[in-house]
Amino acid sequence: MAMSTPIGHSHVFLGAGHEGKERKIWMVIWLSLAMMVAEIIGGVVFGSLALLADGIHMATHVAALAIAALAYRYARSHANDSRFAFGTGKLGDLASFASAIVLAAATVGIGYESVARFFNPVAIGLNEATTVAVIGLLVNLVSAWMLSGEDHHHGHDHSHDHAHHHTAVRRLDTGHGVLLLEIFEDGVPPCFRLRFQDAGGFRPVPGGEDVVLELERPEGVRERFALRQYDGFLESEQAVAEPHEFTVRVRLPHDDHSHDLTTAFAEHNHDRDHGDTHAHHRDNNFRAAFVHVLADAGVSVLAIAGLLTAKYLGWMFMDPVMGIVGAVVIGNWSYGLIRDSGRILLDMTADQDLAAELRADVEGQGDHVTDLHLWRLGPGHLGAIVSVVSDRPRAAEYYRCRFGRFATLSHVTIEARSR
Repeated sequence: MAMSTPIGHSHVFLGAGHEGKERKIWMVIWLSLAMMVAEIIGGVVFGSLALLADGIHMATHVAALAIAALAYRYARSHANDSRFAFGTGKLGDLASFASAIVLAAATVGIGYESVARFFNPVAIGLNEATTVAVIGLLVNLVSAWMLSGEDHHHGHDHSHDHAHHHTAVRRLDTGHGVLLLEIFEDGVPPCFRLRFQDAGGFRPVPGGEDVVLELERPEGVRERFALRQYDGFLESEQAVAEPHEFTVRVRLPHDDHSHDLTTAFAEHNHDRDHGDTHAHHRDNNFRAAFVHVLADAGVSVLAIAGLLTAKYLGWMFMDPVMGIVGAVVIGNWSYGLIRDSGRILLDMTADQDLAAELRADVEGQGDHVTDLHLWRLGPGHLGAIVSVVSDRPRAAEYYRCRFGRFATLSHVTIEARSR
């Protein structure tokens, strides 16, 4: 039997702060447009080819930023369009890919022109060119400031929250339902929480406060935790000391016997948590806009350095050399954008480690995963399709509960059948 089990069934898979990012990019576009018009008019009025050339270059810069802004607008206005099977969350990656191609083309042009000028130097109006480069740098620094403060990287707190959802919950099959054992530390010292779920939903933990919970650390130290009954769950009265690496044994009392369940916790791998959370939440469209601004700023800095050395030291070759260096750096940024957005557009597996953990989570309960697909739907949203073969196929809610601890899973489809 096939069971669709979406976790939060909305197909709106836009990244956090979508509208705010769109507004910021439009602000940068208007600033760049004003600079473009001023440079073109100044170039015509004063007969400066340097000003005119930079104005034309600024037009290509505006076009690249417009791709990002229009992608945000289209994705937002069509977020609920049923023609998009998995929403419009990946439109930003398509825009990022297109912007990266534009950036790569600009890199080839800069590199070609720089090499040509290295072997065939041309006269340069050093004062005018330096003035244009300084103005361009200032505009790009202001633009970079406007685009700062978003999700070019994530702080520790954000990733750390996801890490605990990602690793600190264990699901134990009692034969009559699932016991969820969690290390809970949302604003409180870490403690154990236990909840129980069967086909009918969440219920009080069998045995209540008579449940026995004991942990054993690798060095052999054992600790028993007193549990207190709250509304819908049990919670340990004492905190769970670091490090969170130990084996836990839970004893559920029954009428005529007790039932022991054992599971293990491993210490968090913070490096992995940071990297994966960053990758899942990275907005490549906004990143592409930011890279365009940084690329322009970098070219301006290198141009200023080359022009000043040519003016004061007479090293005219430094201008094309700086152009070649800039082309190499920007080309590397362009390649990174093409690689990352291309992987998403081709639906490559979003996270091999997470895919392995999903498989282990299912097969650890005696089922067998015959097929598993994990891909990105949009910034901060992953989709998964899992085919399960079991001696006793469970209801969709059972798998939904187990996958609920993976915070980035936004759409999950389960196919379960008997062996």
